[in-house]
Amino acid sequence: MAANLTKPETFAIVPMSAELSQMLTEELDGMGQVPFDAVKIPSGGGLAFELSGDDPDNPETVQTLTGVIVHHHPVNVYWERDFDGAGGLPDCSSPDGHHGFNAKTGEVLDCASCPYNQFGSGRGNSKACKNTHRVYLLRENEPLPILLTLPPTSLRAFKDYLAKRLIMKGKRSTDVITSIKLKKEKNADGITYSACTFSKAGDLTPDQIAAVKPVAAWVKGIAARVPVEQKPAGSDGEGFVEVSDDTPF
Repeated sequence: MAANLTKPETFAIVPMSAELSQMLTEELDGMGQVPFDAVKIPSGGGLAFELSGDDPDNPETVQTLTGVIVHHHPVNVYWERDFDGAGGLPDCSSPDGHHGFNAKTGEVLDCASCPYNQFGSGRGNSKACKNTHRVYLLRENEPLPILLTLPPTSLRAFKDYLAKRLIMKGKRSTDVITSIKLKKEKNADGITYSACTFSKAGDLTPDQIAAVKPVAAWVKGIAARVPVEQKPAGSDGEGFVEVSDDTPF
């Protein structure tokens, strides 16, 4: 194992027990889905993530996120008006990346054929509907994963990581410890933004992979129902340069 990789045996995983799952179901009955702690990607090319935690007034800032990706999936979001910094609910959102819900009409839309999900419908050749991607990262000694929403500008790096560094080497994202960092980029309009980078920090042992499976199954069972609540600050106009899905690796 390379010197810069995390030793798997030192990475402590808190398993998702049947008792804990039942407690969550009972205690949160009628209150919606589990409020995962969210990770904020900074604006302006910042290199530190901001994590909501026990004290919302004093968020944790870290330059590297390390953990096991227990689940990930596409999420599409559309705002009718340009972002003004105030946040707010989207006009249409798709927690599964396939079926959108129009907040005004209640209509369920097919994302693949929606005109707002086509290149050229937004600024320049971009999409009016932003194709983001949710990543649930289980950190060491934590019973619940944190939620990182990747903007369109970080999707290519994530796709390359999964395909080239993991899948082509016989690994799934749940089999390894992943390290996520930020780098400063600049779009065609000269706007500086922060983009995510991904690398493998170590391979999990068979026992650790087995411990992760119940967590991954639980998250996968509820992830598509976790609502898109508001637009993250600094997310619009900073690097939303999208590439088509058929772009070669």
